[in-house]
Amino acid sequence: QVQLVESGGGLVQAGGSLRLSCAASGLTFSRFAMGWFRQAPGKEREFAATISTSGGSTSYADSVKGRFTISRDNAKNTVYLQMNSLKPEDTAVYYCAADSISDIRLRLGVTPRHFAYWGQGTQVTVSS
Repeated sequence: QVQLVESGGGLVQAGGSLRLSCAASGLTFSRFAMGWFRQAPGKEREFAATISTSGGSTSYADSVKGRFTISRDNAKNTVYLQMNSLKPEDTAVYYCAADSISDIRLRLGVTPRHFAYWGQGTQVTVSS
């Protein structure tokens, strides 16, 4: 059974940083592309970042590009999202996702429907 467990969320002031982690189990981690999505109250879940199986290819939403960095450690079955220069509009529940997605598909762009496996989410709140 695939399990994804996020951690690292919390309350931070604007301009601050947080590092989210997602620990995966029940899957061959190195064979799965990983993604971070977020969902603010009253809004649809949206793409934030993805990373290929090897970690050699990453993609970001325009809204987070230059501030967020996605990375993975295949030895630890963990994916990370380093979030810097946080803004109040980054406030959302952040979800980790996994699926067997090709590098080409990642480069073309993904939506939540491309991912079969999801974590329970971790709340990030940025105060102004």
